[in-house]
Amino acid sequence: MARVTISDLSNWKKQGKKWAMLTSYDQISAEIIDESGVPVILVGDSAGNNFYGYENTIPVTLSEMIACARAVTSASKSALVVGDFPFGSYESSAEVALETGVRFLKEARVQAVKLEGGVKVIPQIKKLISAGIPVMGHLGLTPQSVNALGGFKVQGRGESGAAIKADAKALEEAGVFALVLELVPEELAREISGELKIPVIGIGAGKYCDAQVLVWTDLVGLTKEPPKLAKAYRNLRSEIKGAISEWVLDVENSKFPDAEQTFH
Repeated sequence: MARVTISDLSNWKKQGKKWAMLTSYDQISAEIIDESGVPVILVGDSAGNNFYGYENTIPVTLSEMIACARAVTSASKSALVVGDFPFGSYESSAEVALETGVRFLKEARVQAVKLEGGVKVIPQIKKLISAGIPVMGHLGLTPQSVNALGGFKVQGRGESGAAIKADAKALEEAGVFALVLELVPEELAREISGELKIPVIGIGAGKYCDAQVLVWTDLVGLTKEPPKLAKAYRNLRSEIKGAISEWVLDVENSKFPDAEQTFH
């Protein structure tokens, strides 16, 4: 089965077709997400606080991200896999960004990469694209800048919305194939989605974006305290705890293993 391509996403924008993107950081979740028909998987630096146990995304290393991305790419068959550049792996220069992109494509075999920032990272974006590496942009709340932003707050309210809109247009002109808008007012996201020719992917940005992305553990109810922008469609945390508790009791009462799990 052929993977979804950035050309497919471009065509869906023209057709007005909406689609979903979900994060994954490991083999099993990638298999399930891919088999569920999600067309784009983001190996997000959200692995920091959803997989590695860090306080936020900032401590995640490039090697850690590549390890996650390799597992996801190997386990998926049809989804376009996007590798997220971690903090410190691209900001210093276009050359450093290219080195990071090459590692993602060669070692993790992703089909595209994502990085945060507006006009200031255009040299990096152009360098990557000129080398044949498709780039997804990310504006609004950029988690790697959480310390500078003063926490996880809505971005783009009032006059600051004009700056996000200008950055969005600049990223499109630089050649990004899609743009994530995180935690911005719905009306601002609606305006940007309507003005750009590339797909706009929302997370906490309202319903008018071309696509939506969520962290997979938030979606299935594994996250202990999910953010407001997410919706838990199941409560797998409770289900898993229940299953483990039942098994522990069976072990303690010599009910596991029984005949079906025993060899002679």
